[in-house]
Amino acid sequence: MKTKRNRAVQAAILMLVMAVIAGCSGGGSSPADTGTGDKGTDSEGTERKEVGYPAKLTYWVELNGNAAATMQDANGIAAYQELEKRTGTKVEFQHPPAGQSKDSFNIMVSSGNLPDVIEYNWATVSGGPDKAIADKTIIRLNELIEQHAPNLSKVLNENPDYKKQITTDDGNIYVFPFIRGDDYLLTFNGIIVRQDWMEKLNLQMPETIDEWYETLKAIKNGDPNGNGQADEIPLLLELTMTNINHAFIGAWGITTGFYQVDGEVRYGPIQPEFKEYLATMNRWYAEGLIDPDYAATDGTLKDAKVTGNQAGVFMGYMGSSLGRYTDLAANTIPGFKLAAAPNVVLNKGDTPLLGQKDSPFNGVGAAITTSNKNPEETVKWLDFRYGEEGHMLFNFGVEGVSYEMIDGYPTYTDEIMNNPDLPVTQAMAKYIQANYSGPFVQDRRYVEQYASRPEQREAIETWMKAQNDRLMPVVTPTAEESSRYASIMNEVQTYYDEMVNKFIMGVESLDQFDRFVETLKGMGVEEAVRIQQAALDRFNNR
Repeated sequence: MKTKRNRAVQAAILMLVMAVIAGCSGGGSSPADTGTGDKGTDSEGTERKEVGYPAKLTYWVELNGNAAATMQDANGIAAYQELEKRTGTKVEFQHPPAGQSKDSFNIMVSSGNLPDVIEYNWATVSGGPDKAIADKTIIRLNELIEQHAPNLSKVLNENPDYKKQITTDDGNIYVFPFIRGDDYLLTFNGIIVRQDWMEKLNLQMPETIDEWYETLKAIKNGDPNGNGQADEIPLLLELTMTNINHAFIGAWGITTGFYQVDGEVRYGPIQPEFKEYLATMNRWYAEGLIDPDYAATDGTLKDAKVTGNQAGVFMGYMGSSLGRYTDLAANTIPGFKLAAAPNVVLNKGDTPLLGQKDSPFNGVGAAITTSNKNPEETVKWLDFRYGEEGHMLFNFGVEGVSYEMIDGYPTYTDEIMNNPDLPVTQAMAKYIQANYSGPFVQDRRYVEQYASRPEQREAIETWMKAQNDRLMPVVTPTAEESSRYASIMNEVQTYYDEMVNKFIMGVESLDQFDRFVETLKGMGVEEAVRIQQAALDRFNNR
């Protein structure tokens, strides 16, 4: 009896010890309970090691201008402050000087002195992300994402097109991407008109090239600003903006760069239609319908011309142009009103071939460098942003401060939308990153509120109306192709910029257009087309 009693006691003690050990090892709670581990199994059934968040990270990224207006580094953004509270990870941000991110990036990579994470537009990197991986600048993320990033994995599995876009031709996933999560977020730029001038002159919104010609003449001759002087600028032409929104040139179904027709890559400036576009711009310029100083007009001068009651038609963004100019002119120009014009066509009733439409993924995202000593933990930290908590944090900020849930809708507070000290873009940048970019999925509900005015919402709907199937996706040339492509296009772009302005201003006769085309071909632009074609073919075969 005594022996049996002793054995029972020993068994009870053993069970107690095992229970204590299980409790200490975390066996009584899941990673979802603690928020500090992601132990589980991978696709092959192998148990993953438990991973927490990193204690600290170095993070290189350009500081957005709206954020820079109110803070020294990105730790001033409330979303990052809250992220630190929830993960315990302290981030040391490294920001290149404003406007020098490309040069700073190249110097940093060449030096080999790398931070843990680099957030950048990897589509612009020489040789592309595959070369960056081969050069041991950044690491391949496929397996790490599968094992330690359940939130991003879910996004990619539910949206195969996103996965295709962030995967290189060699099959590498290299970045935690900035993804615009709705078609409504992809269009935000186009032609803007002074609607109050249109109404004063009894003009209908133009659609065709011919209607635009008549509209611009009416603005030039009708004194819509009412000062008795012929100081109106009918069209403030911006060729750099035309590269984005294909304003006017899109009527001919071409762009100022590379585009595709049924999978065949073409270069706009060597097409016959480009001569027709230049002839139109030359005629408008000669008749005073285009600002004579358009080539020398920077952002500051543009602001002055629009808010100085001079510009009738210009190109710009839904927020920083249409919205901002309305705010700036509200108290100085009675009746000031802007509206979006539709994408231009040649024939009345046609559906526009081209307008501005961005890709859901345009190359911007956060990559982990080879200097990072804790890639698994960093993957988990970056993945936080793609879950529900992180999504709300980086799109809307801190509940009760920058937004409130009203009938299930995250509604920005007056701290954002009616801040007495800051424009809405800067107020947003104090809390969130939804109004520019970062490694997360952008939420449509952000822009539904950012576009607070009816004319802004109408602008998005208007500019979205285009076929846009000729636009190129974000493609990545190989390292060898990239080097050759850059060599060709640097020379081509310099010559193109010089000659296009000469053609528009009449300094160079359009009789010389064929020579212009032959010169571009002599510089190797047809080889550049072949490089783009090869990259497009690989993209389509991913």
